[in-house]
Amino acid sequence: MTGIGAAAVVALAGVAAGTMNTVVGSGTLITFPVLLSLGVPPVTANVSNTIGLVPGTFSGAYGYRRELTGQRDRLLRLGSASLIGGIAGALLLLVLPASVFRAVVPILIVLAVALVIAQPRLSRRFVGQAHEGSHGRHPVLLWVLVLLTGVYGGYFGAAQGVLLVATMGALLDRDLQRVNGLKNVLSGVVNAVAGLLFVLLADPNWVYVALIAVGSTIGGQLGAAVGRRLSPTVLRAVIVVVGLAALTKFLFFP
Repeated sequence: MTGIGAAAVVALAGVAAGTMNTVVGSGTLITFPVLLSLGVPPVTANVSNTIGLVPGTFSGAYGYRRELTGQRDRLLRLGSASLIGGIAGALLLLVLPASVFRAVVPILIVLAVALVIAQPRLSRRFVGQAHEGSHGRHPVLLWVLVLLTGVYGGYFGAAQGVLLVATMGALLDRDLQRVNGLKNVLSGVVNAVAGLLFVLLADPNWVYVALIAVGSTIGGQLGAAVGRRLSPTVLRAVIVVVGLAALTKFLFFP
């Protein structure tokens, strides 16, 4: 597929990814396989995808601004962990050979799909266990886990949002909508710092970056506006199918 058809597919994938990132996370499992299917090399696809999704994550965060009220201290404290982790993960992607990325990505996709499938059970468990204090319980552990999630997000990013919701839901807050708003900002920080490094040091496909950026910005607003009314089961099913398609592409059609 080339030309207008490819551009339309990438733009629509950006809309879907922006919507899913805002609602449940894992939008990368939409756009990344699409870029692979168009013949974009894996590392270039990952770099282009990360940069393109930056506007969408902040669009979704803006859509959840009501849920962010009163969370300034949390944003500053946990944002520092996401900032450091995102830089570290992006540098790992740039420093390690492309062969390492190709070897690791199938494992990361399997992990991401498993987390998406497990999310309902994790959420139910965390709602009953969470702590509503301003710093949560085990604040140092929470900061370290957000840092490690940032490393993962800077390196690949699929299901970064699911990891953040699981971690913060367990250690921070009972209200998962407030956690989701916080997740959108922290994911945006990781994508932004990783994207900045990729702009300076990597070689993204700027046409696909622009298409994903426009699509994900629209999707971020859609996710914030109608995400709570969409069926989480349907969204998870779509993500799982696309993730398995990406895994098939990697393993059997290199």
